[in-house]
Amino acid sequence: MASSTGMILGGVLALALFLYTFWPEKFAIAQRQKTRLDFLEELKEQIYANLRDLNFEYQAGKYPQEDYTAQREILEKEAATVLAEMDALQGTGIREQGSVRG
Repeated sequence: MASSTGMILGGVLALALFLYTFWPEKFAIAQRQKTRLDFLEELKEQIYANLRDLNFEYQAGKYPQEDYTAQREILEKEAATVLAEMDALQGTGIREQGSVRG
């Protein structure tokens, strides 16, 4: 009897913690939607982290030169694509703000 009561209380506690963690905010302002620029910023940071990890692992001797070079080129192309899109989005925002003022 005591163990079933403990299991029920544990389940209620787990449910309460789950609801507390994932319950949406009551105010719409607090639920700011991610923009494409936010997504690209996160992607850029992840690519940079992957480049740092790749360099570290190469220096530790875990990658042969040709694999390292190929992986680095792929990551650098991804980074360039992300940065170009970020620049294009930021340029669009600047032009839109300029046209509102003018």
